[in-house]
Amino acid sequence: MSQPQGHVVVEALLFVGLLVAVFVGFNIGGSSTGVAFGPAVGSQVLGKLAAAGLMTTFALLGGWTIGREVVAKMGGEIVPQSEFTLLATVAVLFFVGLALLVSNTFGVPASTSMTAVGAIAGLGLARGSLNSDVMLEIISWWIVAPVIAFWICAVLGRYVYPYLDAWLQLDQTPGALVTLDRSSMIPRIRLGPNTTLREFGSTVLVVLVACYMAFSAGASNVANAVAPLVGNGALEMNTGILLAGGAIGLGAFTIARRTLDTVGNDLTELPILAALIVETVSASLISFLSAIGIPASLAVSATMCIVGLGWGRATRTVTIGDALGGEAPQVSVNALTVEREDEVPKMGEEAPDELSAHDLFDPGTTGRVIFFWMLTPSLSAIASYALFSSRFF
Repeated sequence: MSQPQGHVVVEALLFVGLLVAVFVGFNIGGSSTGVAFGPAVGSQVLGKLAAAGLMTTFALLGGWTIGREVVAKMGGEIVPQSEFTLLATVAVLFFVGLALLVSNTFGVPASTSMTAVGAIAGLGLARGSLNSDVMLEIISWWIVAPVIAFWICAVLGRYVYPYLDAWLQLDQTPGALVTLDRSSMIPRIRLGPNTTLREFGSTVLVVLVACYMAFSAGASNVANAVAPLVGNGALEMNTGILLAGGAIGLGAFTIARRTLDTVGNDLTELPILAALIVETVSASLISFLSAIGIPASLAVSATMCIVGLGWGRATRTVTIGDALGGEAPQVSVNALTVEREDEVPKMGEEAPDELSAHDLFDPGTTGRVIFFWMLTPSLSAIASYALFSSRFF
């Protein structure tokens, strides 16, 4: 092949690689926006358009700061950088995007990081260059992180949540949160007719925590779109992060609507306090993992926080002694129903029927989400391994 022809082929592959990276980032935005802002949208604190705008801004900020560590890990430590030829990079990103597209089509938040690492691991296994120590470290955190998320929220639900609820009383009153007063020459923003200062403050807090969650999503997920391109030198780190951030924003404004419905409405009906706890714990956990370079799943952590918080609340109907004696807590309850008593009932004194206004979460939806967490990285790894083991590579 002559030099001009070879140059044209390289440029064509790079262009395709950039398109596939945008495709991956687009799907990341569709998946992660639901996880980050689903609780806020589900509790009617934010609309979908506002959630998309905030997701775009803070995901880019997260990728620009601590997300660099994850890009470095995925772009050259799971497999050597030399394995990321342009053709291999395009193939890896394609498998990631395809698996995520399947997940988003069914309206569930996919584990983007697990899918991306699965594709890279398939490449490494086929070439015999997989760094088993790095993979063991990543997989260990994949196992440990959801367990940590569940138990932190379970403890908070059992021992802390009812006291916070009784103290904060984060009600949502009917009507607009704020209104625009046009009675004077300079319009002023005022609290709605039924809005209290406590409600306004709690609403602002929910939005801030959701933005923090979007920050952690960007920190963890920007690498999934551009790490191979950065690893092989096709993109400079800053350029890659900007490209991924823009693609995530595109997904947030379009296909994220389905995952917002799934997390915000189908999975659970979250009160404001529950949304705050879920977002704070899951975002803190993912931000920590991103800072140490571990690509982890925000979707897994967030949902395990939801389930753990509800399970912890449900166990307040029995004491530890009763549970050890065979008295099982009623888990399928609205364990996050607000408390309005001056004194929180002692452990074991809450009747199950006091917590049963609605189901805490839909087991069918939860099972569907878990199924896709396992399916998408498996499909990505298997397809990647099969391709790179073939004679074409």
